Amino acid sequence: MNLLHRYLFKSLLVASLLAVGIFAFLLIVGNVLKDVLGLLTDGQLSYPLFFRLLSLLIPYVIAYALPLGILTGVLLVLGRLSAQREITAMRSAGLSLLQIASPVFFLAALGLAFSVTINFHYAPNARAQYREDLSQSIRENPLNYLVERRFVRDFPGYVIYVGNKRENELRDLWIWELGEGRMVSRFLHAEEAVLDYEEATESILLVLREVYAEIRSDSDPEDLRERRPSPSIQQTTIRLPLRDILGGRARSKRLGDMTFNEIVNVRREHLTEADAEEEDHFTQLVRIQLSIQERFAMAFSVLSLALIAVPLGIRIQRKETSSNLVIALCLALVFYFLVIAVGWFETRPGMRPDILVWFPNILFQAVGIWMFIRIERL
Repeated sequence: MNLLHRYLFKSLLVASLLAVGIFAFLLIVGNVLKDVLGLLTDGQLSYPLFFRLLSLLIPYVIAYALPLGILTGVLLVLGRLSAQREITAMRSAGLSLLQIASPVFFLAALGLAFSVTINFHYAPNARAQYREDLSQSIRENPLNYLVERRFVRDFPGYVIYVGNKRENELRDLWIWELGEGRMVSRFLHAEEAVLDYEEATESILLVLREVYAEIRSDSDPEDLRERRPSPSIQQTTIRLPLRDILGGRARSKRLGDMTFNEIVNVRREHLTEADAEEEDHFTQLVRIQLSIQERFAMAFSVLSLALIAVPLGIRIQRKETSSNLVIALCLALVFYFLVIAVGWFETRPGMRPDILVWFPNILFQAVGIWMFIRIERL
């Protein structure tokens, strides 16, 4: 028994670690493409800082890659053993399905404990440091934020396009000011402009010269027949606050960037500062509790996905890696869709999303136990 369990555990561990590595790599690539690759190619990030940001993403993505990896590892190993009739041989030798699957549950328990640690300590710290380093890199090189021949939509209320840039001098500058519903309310075109940085307010200053301005209709901004050209402007200044993008230095931490002790302290302070019957207080309290319960639920997803993977891996009897990977991805998509669906109720505290967040785990565990019992009776 000990020899068999060591063999199964080693096979499961190797397959799961490889799968976790693959999923973590894919998630890191997705975050890099979204957040920092453009900054690197535009010269706003140095290579050392780029690789530091990559390293800070690892704990964050591990929280999602770990359940997927263990699910895939279990399907791969048990699917192969079942296809080669090794599971049948074990059961013929008198082993129950629970005894055969005990290395899976031991690995899932280790993954659960590791995931709790990651979710409540390393991932929040790494994510907070990631945001701070990314923000600091922009603060240190604010004049590099506007890149030529690229539409910049990061400043609330503006879309900006620079035709040509040399240091802090701009040519062929196009600015669309957005009003209600993100519709264009005013259009500006400057032949030249000067870019400056105001440290006191953490703002980029655009000094526009020889400006053509065009005002759109308030009732129908998309009707170009209603646009009204304004007299030419010799010079005007537009202030673009970086704080709208990065947040001020004194900005409080987001709930998602707090460790377990920090978020528990916030919850305790919130309970003592406000009247429990106030609607705003209850909404914020549910949001805090949802952040706590969501991390625990994500950690327990390791066990839930492993539980459903055991009978599924034995029943499908496939040793093809691609087939098992597709099955794992489909199961994970269903699970994470349910988690996301619960998050839609965050603004409706009366639905108690902090309790509903456990529904995906309960559902997958119930289905897994039902399948487990059926196979055991065969």
